Amino acid sequence: MLETERNTTRRLATISVAVLVLTGFAGVGMVTVGATDSGATDSGAAQVRVAHLSPDAPAVDVLVDGNVALDGVEYGTISDYLQVPAGEHTVTIRTDENETVVFEGNVSVEAGTMYTVAAIGEVSEETFRPAIFVDDAEETQENASVRLIHASPDAPTVDVTVAGSGAVLYDNVTFGNATDYVEVPAGDYTLEVRPATENNDGEVVGTYNVSLESGTAYSAIASGYLTPDDEPANVPFDLIVTTDGGGETMANETTAEM
Repeated sequence: MLETERNTTRRLATISVAVLVLTGFAGVGMVTVGATDSGATDSGAAQVRVAHLSPDAPAVDVLVDGNVALDGVEYGTISDYLQVPAGEHTVTIRTDENETVVFEGNVSVEAGTMYTVAAIGEVSEETFRPAIFVDDAEETQENASVRLIHASPDAPTVDVTVAGSGAVLYDNVTFGNATDYVEVPAGDYTLEVRPATENNDGEVVGTYNVSLESGTAYSAIASGYLTPDDEPANVPFDLIVTTDGGGETMANETTAEM
């Protein structure tokens, strides 16, 4: 398990927005964070979870084919995996307060595939958009698998190293992208996030303790602002760690502030 002082992932499951939009079921309730969809898997459906990672996005309404499916959802969390009919779905997301449309478009998913749909970018910069990542870690019995998703809009390209050993887990990761999964021995690690440099030795901007279990896949998500005082929302930089392919959504413990 991963513990946190800032239980970031236990805010409202805002980004269930995208999942509920994709399902096309108007009036479906919010997803409970930390539980996994226990229903039988439909071979004709995709498995989709969503994460609201746009730090300056206000509460939003979600419309499917012009009909309101969800209203008043907020920045913050990662939903459970839900079954979503395969195919293309039309999505409209607008601000709850004044109904300004911040995204409108089509999203396609394939049967038998697991996805993370992340709302990234900034409403203030008109870069708000959904980014879709395939959760395709290979099963492993003895080791853990971890990838990095860069969703911090004011952070530069980053490297992630392991404190003590200096091992480089991820190199030159740019905003809006996810790395491949890296297989590591199960155990406790201190991860260091740095601006990317040729020798992976940039100044550490955040240090995070994580505990990884064997046979488990994780996504480590860099989110929030490096300099929140200079940005449109006071959402500090954090590293959210979640289990992929189902299981409990978890956060990490921040051991050093920026």
